[in-house]
Amino acid sequence: MENAQLVSLSRQIGLQRQMDVLANNMANVNTTGFKAEALLFEAFEMPVARDRSFAYSDQNLAFTQDWATLTDLTPGALMETGNPLDVAVMGEGFLSVDTPQGARWMRGGALQIDAQGTLTDIAGRPVVTDIGPVTFGPEETDISISADGLITTQNGIKARLQVTEFVNPQALVREGDNLWSGGEPQPATETRIRQGALERSNVSGIAEMAEMIRVQRSYQSLASLMQRQDEMRRTAIQRLGDISA
Repeated sequence: MENAQLVSLSRQIGLQRQMDVLANNMANVNTTGFKAEALLFEAFEMPVARDRSFAYSDQNLAFTQDWATLTDLTPGALMETGNPLDVAVMGEGFLSVDTPQGARWMRGGALQIDAQGTLTDIAGRPVVTDIGPVTFGPEETDISISADGLITTQNGIKARLQVTEFVNPQALVREGDNLWSGGEPQPATETRIRQGALERSNVSGIAEMAEMIRVQRSYQSLASLMQRQDEMRRTAIQRLGDISA
C-alpha cells in the first residue's frame, strides 16, 4: 500500500476512535455527574521514507496517533430536586463508595437508603463516611447533610461523608457505571456539598453533535481520497501493461 494511503488510514482509525468517544458522551448527556471526554492526537513521524523516484529525496512521513483521552472536569449545572438524599458535589472532589473491588469515586450524588437502612448510591453500593457505611433506623427522619458533608438526623450526628480530592484528577481511570479509580486521593479542602440538588452532566449535546458531523465528514473525505488513489494506481498499472505489450 502506498504511503499516502497508510497516512490516510491512520487518520481514519483515529477518527473512528474519536467518534466512539463522542458517542459515549452523547449517551451520557443526562447522566448525573458525568464528565465529557476528548481524544488528543499527535503526529507520529517515521524516521525516513524512501522514495524511488528521481524527483524527490528522502522525506519524513507523519502518521496520526491518538495520544491520550482527556477528561473535561468542569462542573455541570446544578439541578434542584428537593430530595434530602440528593447531594451535589461542588468543587473538584468526589464522593466515595465501597465496591467488591475496593473504594471507588463518583460525582453522581443521587443517594438512597436500602432495605437494611444503609446509605447507598442508586446502584446499591454503600456510601463511605468517616465511620464506614452509615445506617439509619426506621425512626430516624429529618436527614440533613451540611456543606462539609456532616450527616445528622433528629437523633444527632450520624457521620460525615468521605469527600476526596486528587493531586492530578486526570490520572483517574474511568471504570464505567460513572465510577472512577486510581489517582492519589487526599482529604477534600475546597469541595462543598449541596443537599437537595444534583450536578448535571457537563456534556453539551449541541457541541457534541456538531463535532460528530465534522468527524463523519472528515472520515468520508479521507475515504474518497483513498478511492481516487486506488483509481490512479489502477490506471497507471493498466497503462504500464499496455506499454509492455
